[in-house]
Amino acid sequence: MAKMKLKTLSGAKKRFKMTASGKIKKNSANRRHILTKKTTKLTRGLRMPSYVDKTNEAVVKKMLPYG
Repeated sequence: MAKMKLKTLSGAKKRFKMTASGKIKKNSANRRHILTKKTTKLTRGLRMPSYVDKTNEAVVKKMLPYG
């Protein structure tokens, strides 16, 4: 008997992308509103994607079983 397929968490597939090396890429938070009090240097830095921390990688990979 075949194993059941796992469902991908819908929110996770919109937020994370897997790289070829196996890292998980994410966009930075805190860039939606209340930007006037944040420095230009900070908001420019928030444009860049970053990687999920090692401590959270296992949790995110579980949400993306076929990622």
